[in-house]
Amino acid sequence: MTYLIGTDEAGYGPNLGPLVVSATVWRVPDGQEEHDLYELLADAIAPTSGEARNGRVAMADSKALYTPGKGLRHLERGLLAALGVLKRPANCWSEIWAALDSNNKDERDAIPWYAGVDFPLPLDATAEEVKTCRISLDKTLATAGVELIEVQSRAVFPERFNRMVDSCGSKGLALSRVTLGLLADVMRPLGEEPIRVRCDKHGGRNRYADLLAEQFDDWLIEIHGESRPESTYRFGPTERRVEVAFQAKAESTLPAALASMASKYLRELAMRAFNAFWHERIPGLRPTAGYPQDARRFRDEITAVVGELEIADNVLWRMK
Repeated sequence: MTYLIGTDEAGYGPNLGPLVVSATVWRVPDGQEEHDLYELLADAIAPTSGEARNGRVAMADSKALYTPGKGLRHLERGLLAALGVLKRPANCWSEIWAALDSNNKDERDAIPWYAGVDFPLPLDATAEEVKTCRISLDKTLATAGVELIEVQSRAVFPERFNRMVDSCGSKGLALSRVTLGLLADVMRPLGEEPIRVRCDKHGGRNRYADLLAEQFDDWLIEIHGESRPESTYRFGPTERRVEVAFQAKAESTLPAALASMASKYLRELAMRAFNAFWHERIPGLRPTAGYPQDARRFRDEITAVVGELEIADNVLWRMK
């Protein structure tokens, strides 16, 4: 058997809201490639939303599954079904965070727009269709001899994001360190079997050997090619070789696609709570997705209330 791991992020570009990085871990029969999983699990998983019917869930790049007009239904069907397979049902805001990023509760609760927040999930899918998708996914995984081992996320809220960027010197390096820290965490409990990792490229970076060496300092990091399309590295003992590839469009593979969905879903929930907080205080305020031009508009419109509430700028605003 071989472990396949995929990572991806959401919220790298905005000035408001968190950066979220996620990883998924799958255990598959030897010889199965990442792209083969779509064919192997075709009874339960579709590569596009148009094919997601009759109990099949779409698992793809979150940008293909979610736009504000489409709503969260396809993200919820796939992600919540996957968490059901892991016996970590997420029926509300607090449970989804506990299921995906349980270590940051104190940090999250200290932020005014998240303190005391809770609401039921799913928002756009139905509980019944999530259950149907979970049953189908469970059955198909068992038939194919594939295990979904883990889905885990790291949310980096503005205050910590700013500290990391200041320390690292760039937000690209900050993203790489969050991603590889998460990778090390999800690899730690795995058995002595080969591991293949697919990460989306981090900004314009093509060289990752030094960053891998920071997290996996027991091993010599072998460079097996560094280029714009893909940078590949190998390390570890003979019986448990680890291959890590940073690829453009890594989310075309199933493990990274589900990671993309988890990251996007958590970020969207965070932004819904953020917008609800400010709309309650400024009726009629137009919500924001947090991206630069609109984020500046939003910050201008809430400035007076920010001052009244004595909210520090670095709690609200990401410097890059």
